Amino acid sequence: MGTQTFRTAVVRTAGEPGLVEIIDVPLREPGPGEVRVRVAGAAVNPVDLAVAGGFFHGLGLIHQPHHTGLGWDFAGTVEAAGRGVDLAAGARVAGLVVGFDRDFGTYAEQLVVPAADLAAVPDGLDLVEAATVPLNGLAAAQVVDLLGAAPAGADRLLVTGAAGAVGAYVLSLAPDQGWRVTGLARAEDEQFVRSLGAGFTTAADPGWDAVADAANLQEQAFALVRDGGAYVGVRPNARPAAARGVTVAVVDTHADGPRLADLLARTASGELPARVHAVLPLDRAADAHRAVAKGGVRGRYVLRP
Repeated sequence: MGTQTFRTAVVRTAGEPGLVEIIDVPLREPGPGEVRVRVAGAAVNPVDLAVAGGFFHGLGLIHQPHHTGLGWDFAGTVEAAGRGVDLAAGARVAGLVVGFDRDFGTYAEQLVVPAADLAAVPDGLDLVEAATVPLNGLAAAQVVDLLGAAPAGADRLLVTGAAGAVGAYVLSLAPDQGWRVTGLARAEDEQFVRSLGAGFTTAADPGWDAVADAANLQEQAFALVRDGGAYVGVRPNARPAAARGVTVAVVDTHADGPRLADLLARTASGELPARVHAVLPLDRAADAHRAVAKGGVRGRYVLRP
């Protein structure tokens, strides 16, 4: 009997979306503490376009000799579990695979991951919708962790890119820490931003107690923070220089199974938005990248193997 394989999306040579390939790779059984998941959906995120386009290769962060895997978040069903794992076959789960320098990703039919990084998907939540939660939901939750509890009398938080995936989650999660939130976004996004219970603006003046810079505006967003306030960014490799007593922090998103379980439960209840723009087959990963690269997409493309 020949070696079993599964299909996955990779880049051998980084560049334009047409270089994304679907290849067959050997199926691997899960080791201790691991599970093998049959992927039902993998979200397409801007970081995936940066990997495929060579941005992180150029920074010297990717050294894969043969190919680089694509995709960070996913949802699916457990196919097999390694020793020490209490997850039955058929269990619905979602998770996050972090890092740039790897030969596998979530754009795949199968995935072997640490069980501790997974969270159960509630029965009321579709797996395709669940696939959009891990990366952006955890990034936003960890941004809010960095902000911490709002100081008394200094609780005005501006969120740039408020209609985007990370920004929208910050709008929803920051009030848990006492922040009064306003979203900075385009005029056509006003209804969506306000539907999350936030204030709205298309142009912000300086003087905010804190800014969560989900749009990665860097110095432009930093200038909106009052002296002694707080700035939290979303790109670990880029941050504005600290000045005027402003605290500067940048999120480095990591897997967190228990936190993800809470985010999925809140998505299933309707408290957090589930935003699927379109569903495409895995074979059309390159098409999804081209569409996202054009900008203006609200919600996520999800690849379904």
